[in-house]
Amino acid sequence: MSICYLGGKFAQLSKCRLPVTDMAVQRGVAVFEAVRFYDRKLFAADLHLARLAESAKRAGIAAEKVLPLLPEIFSAGVKMEGCPDEGLVRPFITGGDVNDKGRFPEPRFFVIFGAITKTSEEEHRRGAVLVPNRMERPYPLCKSTNYLFALIPLSSADRLNHETLYMPDGEITEAMTNNFFLCRGGKIITAPVGRVLDGVTRKVVLTLARENGFVIEERCPKVEELAGADEAFITGTVNEVLSVVRVGDTTIGNGKPGPVAAHLYRLFLANIGRWLSD
Repeated sequence: MSICYLGGKFAQLSKCRLPVTDMAVQRGVAVFEAVRFYDRKLFAADLHLARLAESAKRAGIAAEKVLPLLPEIFSAGVKMEGCPDEGLVRPFITGGDVNDKGRFPEPRFFVIFGAITKTSEEEHRRGAVLVPNRMERPYPLCKSTNYLFALIPLSSADRLNHETLYMPDGEITEAMTNNFFLCRGGKIITAPVGRVLDGVTRKVVLTLARENGFVIEERCPKVEELAGADEAFITGTVNEVLSVVRVGDTTIGNGKPGPVAAHLYRLFLANIGRWLSD
């Protein structure tokens, strides 16, 4: 069962409603986060909340009164009966009903608590296949609910495809809900923050990689580097660390999940506790 906090109280998600007058419905104005919890303890919640504040600011949503309420709501929600031991907390801040020339002074917010569809062992053995998307991700530092332009390429794609990969002007930035990493010449290459969303799992994995002697190069990989790459992987809240074996028609490495991703995934699992709330 999924639980939702809306209008000052917790309720079953199926009983919660948002007015059709809200700018989230009318104009797609809303920002959100997806915070993982393990054994009912939140993972890197402070990093997610800081990013939510930045997203709201960039979207013109006046979230100053909402943000201080969220830590207590998160803590209460994951302890409630009906909430799973492991899952996602997803806070949304919408534009509300008032659009003041691109400013939204009266936002609504709600928080969903629910189970997570974890990446399976089979998916880890098989690796992900990504669909090229030649456009630039709009406003990458704002985590908005608008995924339309990332979803369109998937509508005609093979069912094995994991998600789209933004590849504007011959460069690789990020995937739809994950950051992207390319391993080549003994280096891990990933696009810099500013060109991509400041991924929380990205931040954690880069910390672990540097602590364990990996060389990191923060730049956008070139599309032509895919063919000569040793391996590639993505990181995100749901997938944690997942190998990429193909992008479009280009096979990565030997077409199988690589050792760097496997090593970083083990490090991630072993260090989850460092980022859990008390």
